[in-house]
Amino acid sequence: MKTLKNPLRIIGTVGLFVALGAAAAAQQGGVSHFDGNSWWSHVKYLADDSLEGRDTGSEGLRKAQAYAVEQFRKAGLEPAGADGFYQPVSFMQYELDEAKSSLALVANGELKPLSFADDAFLSTRATHESVQVTAPLVFAGYGLKIPEKNLDELAGLDLKGKIVVYLAGSPSDIPTALASHYQTAGERWKSLKAAGAIGVVAVMNPASMDIPWSRISLNRNHPAMDLAGAEFNETPGQQLGVVFNPAAAESLFTGSGHTFAEIAALGKERKPLPHFALATSLKADATVLSKKVESANLVGKLPGSDPALENEFVVLSAHIDHIGIGAPINGDKIYNGAMDDGSGSALVMDIAASLKAHPEKLGRSVVFLLVTAEEKGLLGSKYFAAHPTVPAKSIVADINVDMFLPIVPLKILKIEGIEESDLGTNAAKIAQTMGIKPIADPEPLRNAFIRSDQYSFIKKGVPAVKVDVGFELGTPEQKVFKEWLTNRYHAPSDDVNQPVDLEAAATYEEFTRRLLILTANDPRKPAWKPDSFFRRYAAD
Repeated sequence: MKTLKNPLRIIGTVGLFVALGAAAAAQQGGVSHFDGNSWWSHVKYLADDSLEGRDTGSEGLRKAQAYAVEQFRKAGLEPAGADGFYQPVSFMQYELDEAKSSLALVANGELKPLSFADDAFLSTRATHESVQVTAPLVFAGYGLKIPEKNLDELAGLDLKGKIVVYLAGSPSDIPTALASHYQTAGERWKSLKAAGAIGVVAVMNPASMDIPWSRISLNRNHPAMDLAGAEFNETPGQQLGVVFNPAAAESLFTGSGHTFAEIAALGKERKPLPHFALATSLKADATVLSKKVESANLVGKLPGSDPALENEFVVLSAHIDHIGIGAPINGDKIYNGAMDDGSGSALVMDIAASLKAHPEKLGRSVVFLLVTAEEKGLLGSKYFAAHPTVPAKSIVADINVDMFLPIVPLKILKIEGIEESDLGTNAAKIAQTMGIKPIADPEPLRNAFIRSDQYSFIKKGVPAVKVDVGFELGTPEQKVFKEWLTNRYHAPSDDVNQPVDLEAAATYEEFTRRLLILTANDPRKPAWKPDSFFRRYAAD
């Protein structure tokens, strides 16, 4: 939270939103249990400068977690972690020693050094060990192998000992959920490893970049993490991961008979891409420093009351971590994470409190879960899904709340997973009863379905949704969201000095509460739709 030059102006604006909240909620399907005020109070605490951006393993995150535990206790939740409300999680942290590391392209015996700031950088999410390697480059289109759609972009390519270059994205004839799944690092690497590749160069797609390269580059060397333990290594054998600036990507295609401008134009329209050997090799020298880090998930439980259902669990989840202290932007180095995901964590606490103040009979038990290390790659939820503190088979659904962005009036809800399970269907029905239009993701290129904690549950067979305040393409609201992503997403300006619509926040909370209660009381468990790709995980 920044020092307010005119705090009365900010408070006055928020007060106006609060005053409007209850009346608007009443118009949209009944009296709301929320006015946005207590939610905003939690957000303000979590996004305060004193918590220093809540980086995984930091003192600031521990303060945020202690605050959340106190709220859980006040709401009457039972501890459901491995140590009270806490579930300890161990990590390995990886950081590049840039002074001892380098990247260069090699063509016709000539070496062209690459700037970490301007051209490309070594990603320690994929590069976990120090390595020196020079290897030929091969362009594999989107780099995908999707058996369900008979797509194999690796077919006919000699990838043994090579580094694969791919453009982030997928062809338009691949359904959104399927495309998102196969673009995860683990799924992509299975196919690349089988073909003999040793590393990857991911060229960012200009059509789907949430954050401009200038800001990505500023924090390129923020330490990455992975869960400790071989069971969590999804990319065994990968020596190298590089992220390439699309503005510099023409250099990769020199002498290949193709241009990056050609590739980017096809990728923008999600058209099929060509596949071919490049005329360049990549020379990489990476010095990686590693250390152990400890953190924890927070787990509270509200027991159900139906003898036939009380041993089943509905999870309401959000991540309480953010990215901590980073490169200064406009003199500010604290990445507060008010909306990402102070907003979701505040909602989890607020709904727990509302169920104490306004009790509802709940058939199933509810797990209130605040995970760590989402910003490191969904790691806290990945650990909980693999080692839940309640019986794994008893978890019937996950409702995940991450950066739901109440920055425009709530007229539309974007429901990730709307077509995949009964949970998505029920979410859409509740929205409609509240006078809100439910829609699927209008921007599939962003791969939002795999970029938050619900995905950890989905891969364990648990039906899940992530729901956000939404917009339709071509509307002024779309511009508002695009500007927010460009200017505030993973930036210090995601703080409490930004405009927030508390009316939208209160209505969103009411929607989430209703979906949670319906899911807890429905005699039938949420089930995957027969044609959902993710149904296969339920049988594992």
